[in-house]
Amino acid sequence: MLNVEHLTVEIHGNSILNDMSVKVADGEVLAVLGPSGSGKTTLLRTISGLQSPSTGAISWDGDDIVDVPAEKRGFGLMFQDYALFPHQSIGANVAFGLRMQHHPPDAIRERVAEVLEWVGLSDYQDRPITNLSGGEQQRVALARALAPAPRLLMLDEPLGSLDRTLRERLIVELRELLVEHEITAVYVTHDQEEAFTIADRVVVLREGSVAQIGTPQSVYRQPADEWTARFLGFRNIIRVEASGGNAATPWANFAVGVGDGIHTLVIPPDSLHIDPAGAISGTVVGRAFRGGHYLLTVTVDNGPVLDVEVVRDAPPIGATVSLRVGHTVAL
Repeated sequence: MLNVEHLTVEIHGNSILNDMSVKVADGEVLAVLGPSGSGKTTLLRTISGLQSPSTGAISWDGDDIVDVPAEKRGFGLMFQDYALFPHQSIGANVAFGLRMQHHPPDAIRERVAEVLEWVGLSDYQDRPITNLSGGEQQRVALARALAPAPRLLMLDEPLGSLDRTLRERLIVELRELLVEHEITAVYVTHDQEEAFTIADRVVVLREGSVAQIGTPQSVYRQPADEWTARFLGFRNIIRVEASGGNAATPWANFAVGVGDGIHTLVIPPDSLHIDPAGAISGTVVGRAFRGGHYLLTVTVDNGPVLDVEVVRDAPPIGATVSLRVGHTVAL
C-alpha cells in the first residue's frame, strides 16, 4: 500500500503541493484529477522519486521510501509522450526495463510476449515503432511499463495525445487490464470522464491541495464545494437560504440536508426534466447534440440560465418549456 502523508513540495520558492495526504490500497486504481497547474504531475514525480519533497512522508507497506532512489522503488512510470526508442523494434522497446534489471534472455522473451498479449499486440514483437499508429504506440508504452512487474504503476495523461474516440475505447480496455491483473495504479488526468471510467477512487486537486477524495459516484453526486462542482462541469449553481430543512429558490422550495443559513445549491443537468406541470418556465436558447443526449441552454423567467440534459425529443431553439427539478445537491 502507498501512503502519502502531509506532503509539501516547493520549487524555486513556489508551493506546488500543500500538506497533501492520500493512500492507495493494493490493487486499487486511484485517479488524480485536476486542472493544469494543480500539482498532478508533481505529485506523480514525487511519488516516483524524480522530485524530492520539502516536507512529509511517502511509504510503501509501512517502509519509508523518501530517500530511496527512483530506480530502486520498483515503480513504473508512463508519460504522455511515450518516449519510445524509434530505432528499436517493439519487442526491444518492451524489453528495455527487463534488460536494465539483468534478467536472463529467455525470461525476457517470455515476459515480453506475455505483456504484449495483455495489450493486444501478440504478433508485433519484430515490427518497427515507426510503423505504429498512436493507439498502438500507447499500447507498447504501457507494455514496457508493465514488463518489469512494478508494484505501483503511474500514468501521466497517457491518452492525452489520442483522438477522443480512441481515448474512450482505450480507457475502458486499460481499466479492464488493471483490474484483471490486480495492478495498483495512480492515473493522472485533467479529464473527468477518464478519471471516472478508470478509477476506484478519485482525488480532486486544487492548487496543490486535496479538494475532494472519494469514489467516482460520490464525487460526482456530492461535490465537496462550489469550486469542485464547477470544475466537474456543473453550471446550474445558485445561492439559496435554507431554513428548517428547506431551501428557497425563485421557483419553489426544495428539501435539503443542510443547516439553516446561506448555501450553494447545485442542480445537475440530468435532474431537470421537461414537464408541462414543472415549476420552472423558460425559453430554449441553445441546443447541442452530445451523442447520447442533447444539452439545452434555457433562459429562465425567474432565475439564472440553466443547462438541461434531454435524452430524446429535444425541443428546438425558441421553444418555451416548463421544467421539473429532480435531485439537487446543497453545499
